[in-house]
Amino acid sequence: MKVSLKCFSSLADPAKCDFRDSTEYELKDGQTVEALVERAGIDKDTIKIAFLNNKTVGLDTVLSDGDKIGLAPSVGGM
Repeated sequence: MKVSLKCFSSLADPAKCDFRDSTEYELKDGQTVEALVERAGIDKDTIKIAFLNNKTVGLDTVLSDGDKIGLAPSVGGM
């Protein structure tokens, strides 16, 4: 399945996960947001909020083909 990942603030890295355009990743069916984070090479401890199709979710949320995931770090008042 293919999913799109977008990162914000200090998590943004054009090679892994940019904030302008989402980065597409291929995952096996039934994988979670956490598996995507690991695949992208992002330290899960740096993530404060994960969004799935514009709704806040946990890292244990199972993904589906076509999902859009956004990751935000702990910054400022978050």
